[in-house]
Amino acid sequence: MIQADNMRDRLIKEFTENYMEKLFYFCLKKTGDHYEAEDLTQDIALQIITSLHGGTVPTSFSAWVWQIARNRYSVWAARKHNRNESVTGSDIGDYEIEDESDNILSEMIHAEEMSLLRRELAFIKSDYRDIVVAYYIESKSVREISSSLSLPENTVKSRLFRAREILKEGMDMAREFGVRSYKPEEVDFTCSCNSFGDKGQPWNVLTHKIYKNIFLEAYGNPSTAEELSLELGIAIPYMEDELDYLTKQTFLIKNADKYETAFPIVSKNAREKVWNYNYRVIPHLTELFTKLIDNFTAACNAHGINYFGKYQSYEDAKWVLLMRAFDKLMYSASPDKEFAYTKRPDHGQWDIVGYQKSNVPDIPWIGLHGCPKEREDRPAVHFQQFKYKYKNIMKNTPDYLSHDEALTLKSVAEGKSSECEEYYLSRLADYGYIVKTDSGYEPTFIVFDGKSSEEYLAEFTDSEKNSIATTVAEIRRILKEVSEYAYKTTAEDLPAAIASNENMCVFACRDNAFDRCYILDQALNNGWLKYDEHTSRVIGAYMYL
Repeated sequence: MIQADNMRDRLIKEFTENYMEKLFYFCLKKTGDHYEAEDLTQDIALQIITSLHGGTVPTSFSAWVWQIARNRYSVWAARKHNRNESVTGSDIGDYEIEDESDNILSEMIHAEEMSLLRRELAFIKSDYRDIVVAYYIESKSVREISSSLSLPENTVKSRLFRAREILKEGMDMAREFGVRSYKPEEVDFTCSCNSFGDKGQPWNVLTHKIYKNIFLEAYGNPSTAEELSLELGIAIPYMEDELDYLTKQTFLIKNADKYETAFPIVSKNAREKVWNYNYRVIPHLTELFTKLIDNFTAACNAHGINYFGKYQSYEDAKWVLLMRAFDKLMYSASPDKEFAYTKRPDHGQWDIVGYQKSNVPDIPWIGLHGCPKEREDRPAVHFQQFKYKYKNIMKNTPDYLSHDEALTLKSVAEGKSSECEEYYLSRLADYGYIVKTDSGYEPTFIVFDGKSSEEYLAEFTDSEKNSIATTVAEIRRILKEVSEYAYKTTAEDLPAAIASNENMCVFACRDNAFDRCYILDQALNNGWLKYDEHTSRVIGAYMYL
C-alpha cells in the first residue's frame, strides 16, 4: 500500500512539474481563448489526478497524459459544436504532430513524442517521407505538394493517409537496430581486371566501411532500404542515396524494392575448410617448387643460358621465379573454365571477390600489378610486378607505372635510353627501376628474353629433362587435387544468385583456391627466400621483350 501511494505521489508530482504548462499551451492553441484554455486545462488536470488517486498506473505516463488531454478536448469541442480537428486515434494526430491549420510541433509535442516522430521519419520510404515533411513540417497544402512533386492531388492524399498509418505503427513499436549498427564487420577483397574505372572503381568503393557492411548484409539476402537502414543504423534518406549509387556502379542488383550484393563473398566457413585442406600440402609443395627452380636454373647455367637476364642476382630473382612458376602451373592445374571480365561504368572491366574474416592465418597478400595501355594506337608493354605485402615491400615502388613510364622502361631494357625523355628517365631512376651508367641507363629488374620454357628444355640433357618433368608432374597432381576441392567447397557455399552466374562462380572458386602467398610464406620460413638490407628494392618486377 505504501509503495502504491509513493508511486501515485511521484506521478502527480511529475505531472504538475512537467506537464501543466505544456497542457495550457495545448489548450490555448485548441480553443483560441485564454479563459477557455484555463478551464480546459483544469478539466484535463482534474481527470488525470482523479485517475491517479483511483489507482491507475499507466505503462507509458507521457502517452497516457496526452491521450486524456485529447479525449477531454474532444468532449469540449463537441459541446461547443466547433470541432476544429478530428482525433480518431488511428492516425498520426494521436501524437499531436500537426493541427492542419497551424504548425504546433515546436510548442506542443512532448520531447519524447517528437523524438519518436523524427526516428520514424528516418526510416520511412522517400515516397512517403517527402510528403509527410512537406505537409506536417513545412505546412504546405496538398495542392502545393502535388505541384512540387508532380503528383496528382489524390495520390498525395492517399500517400499522406498511408504515411500516417505507417508512422503511427512505427511510433508505437520498439525498433531495434541490427548488430552492424554498432559492430561493423570487416571484409577483404581481391580484384581481377583488364582496366579499372576512370574514377578508381572498384577500390574507391571497397575501402568504405558502410559499403562493406551493406554488401555483407545484402549478400544472398535480398533486403529493402528500410531493412538495411535498421540493420546498419543509418537513416533512409542517406541509405537510399548510397544504395542508388552502389546499384549504378554494379556492386548491387535491385529487384523490385530489394537489393542484393552482385558479387561473390567467400564465407568464413568455406575459407576455413579450404585452408585446412591446403595446410597439409604447403610444406611439401613449396619444397617441390623450390627444387624445380633450383634445378632448372642449374641446368640453364650448365648450358650457358641466362634466362632471367643479367640485372638481378639469383637470390633477388627468386622472388619472381617462384611466383611465375606457381602461377603457370596453378593455371594449368585449375579446372578448365572460361571467364571474361565484366564491363563496368567509366570504362572499367573488372571483377571482385570478397572474403569474410575467418580464423585462417593472416599470410601477407601478393598482388600482380603493371601498367595500363592508355591508347589503342600505342604499343603494349609486358611489364609486371608482384607486389608483396610482406614487410610492406609493396610500398617500395609505385602501385602502377603510367604507359609513358613503361614505354621508357622498355626502351631502356632494349638499350635505347638515349632516345628517351629525361623526365621519364629521372622518374624511373627515382623509383629504382633503372640506374645511370657510363653509357646511359640500364634496368635493375628481371628482363626475360621471351623464349618459352620448352625452348630452354630442348637444350638440356635427358637426365635434366626427366628430373624437371617428374617434379612438374608431382606439382600438377597436388595442385589439381587442392584446386578441385577448393572449387567444390566454394561453389557449394555460394548463394543461388551467384552460383547460377558461371562467370561469378569461376571468380569466387578461383580466388579461394590455393594461393601464391602460401608458397611465398613457406619459402621464407624455410630460408630459401631471404629479405634483408641487401635485397633489391624492385624485387618482383619483370619484363618480357
